[in-house]
Amino acid sequence: MIRFAFGDLLASTGAATLHPGRDDARELVGVTSDSRVVRSGQLFVSIGGPNFDGDAFAGAALEAGAAAALVRAAETARRLPEHAPVAIAADTVRALGDLASWHRSRLACPVLAITGSVGKTSTKDAAAALLSRAGAVVAAPKSFNNAIGVPHTLLLADDDARSVVLEVGTSAPGEIAALTRIARPSVGIITAIGQSHLAELGGLDGVCEEKGQLGAGLRPDDWLVLDAGGAFVDRLRAMTRARVRTFGLDEPRADWNATQVVEESDGVRFRLEVSDGRRFEVRVPLVGRHNAANTAAAIAAVDAMGFDPNELLSGLEELRPAPHRMNLVRTTRGVELIDDTYNSNPDSARNAVRVLASRQGAGRRVAVLGDMLELGAQSAELHRQLGREVANARIELLVCVGELAREIATGAREAGVHASRILTYTDVGEAIAEVPERLRTDDVVLFKASRGLALERAVDAVADRLGRGTHRVG
Repeated sequence: MIRFAFGDLLASTGAATLHPGRDDARELVGVTSDSRVVRSGQLFVSIGGPNFDGDAFAGAALEAGAAAALVRAAETARRLPEHAPVAIAADTVRALGDLASWHRSRLACPVLAITGSVGKTSTKDAAAALLSRAGAVVAAPKSFNNAIGVPHTLLLADDDARSVVLEVGTSAPGEIAALTRIARPSVGIITAIGQSHLAELGGLDGVCEEKGQLGAGLRPDDWLVLDAGGAFVDRLRAMTRARVRTFGLDEPRADWNATQVVEESDGVRFRLEVSDGRRFEVRVPLVGRHNAANTAAAIAAVDAMGFDPNELLSGLEELRPAPHRMNLVRTTRGVELIDDTYNSNPDSARNAVRVLASRQGAGRRVAVLGDMLELGAQSAELHRQLGREVANARIELLVCVGELAREIATGAREAGVHASRILTYTDVGEAIAEVPERLRTDDVVLFKASRGLALERAVDAVADRLGRGTHRVG
């Protein structure tokens, strides 16, 4: 846990206090925004949201052992016990970022930041697994990739940390630039530019501009790792002052090229060929050919951070898929479920469908696909394109869940899928009621949708109905 003084909090954030100078020397140990998991000595940071006010929990946090609080209102500070120092900032999220930025300036270890439309979490997890062999690594818990999560991750790095791995996300223009200023990474990865957050970012050009802000924030002696085969690689290269190396999947132009890819039942194996003549034999226990590219990017990045990949590859053996990301569930009735319900956009959905099509088995391949959200004016056509992708894959039964997903069914029918092989449901509840009874022994079933649909409920319902067997999950 990091240690800092209450005075450091005030100085780094510009926060006020009811008692200037009185508590500046008070030592704080760590930071939390959750009053339910407060540890003794921590700073509690009040975060406001549409359905809650963190100030209302500051008193409980202090009673639970927090040594100080950062709140949004002076009125709240006046109500809290005087024994604990209280800082006041109208924008506590910004103050949290300022504190993290100050702490970043104290860190001597390299910091890796990862963004992109798809593959951020898998690449982050692969990099963290590799770096774990080089000493203490601090990596973003779950998907801590926003204005709250990125500062919290940085604030987990103490003097023992040998490296930090951050996931940097966005839902509006300017967010990645702001997070990059806080994190000041020494190495960055942009996994891909794809069709995500189109409504907010204004199309693919807007996505590229926003994701490219990670590279724009790097210094000349930093490194940026880019997808050699990506349509925007030249534009992203032009946006950065950093040194650039590229990765790819059977991409001869890539500096770090994943070749001879073999998909296995519970992972992927490949050779990584580097432009300087080095070669690495790699196996990663994540299903899907696309994870060879994600892992190649991670290896290229940790090499740029100054670590020898030969000493780190064994770390991949401990890697497990993050929850609801290509998790494999084998039911007692012999049906295999692929839980990829964490989120969805056209690129990640296509990857998931390709994984389903590649699965070997005696039964049918069943795709349960739900709404893909935040796609703006192109939403209907992008859903229909996904339906056409299903038609071109080896998918015997298509299940569409949600109003937008009806366009997936339309695209599949237009591409030649017979209506008898397509089921449509208005919501997850309807699907839960019928889908389990439609499945047969040895079927392989993919579940994929945006978070707003909560399609994981269908995964749980099918697993409960058919009997839970083995389950690989992070």
